[in-house]
Amino acid sequence: MTVYRVELAHRAVRSLASLPRREQQRVRAAIDLLATEPRPPGASKLAGEHRAYRVRVGVYRILYEVFDDRLLVQVVRIGHRRDVYTR
Repeated sequence: MTVYRVELAHRAVRSLASLPRREQQRVRAAIDLLATEPRPPGASKLAGEHRAYRVRVGVYRILYEVFDDRLLVQVVRIGHRRDVYTR
């Protein structure tokens, strides 16, 4: 089994810290699973992006990029579904 290294961008860390405690636990569990399966069932590739995906965790979304050549998953953004896609 291939294990990917998971890194969180500074923005993602701040967003995660601002979530309610119960939601933080759920989102952290989903992020931990990305290390063993970077493209789990239910993950969607983002249109217009080369290596960007999203995972749903209730009303929250985890946006991340997968770098297969470096075995790296980089979490870019975490947020509520109404806000996470706006730049």
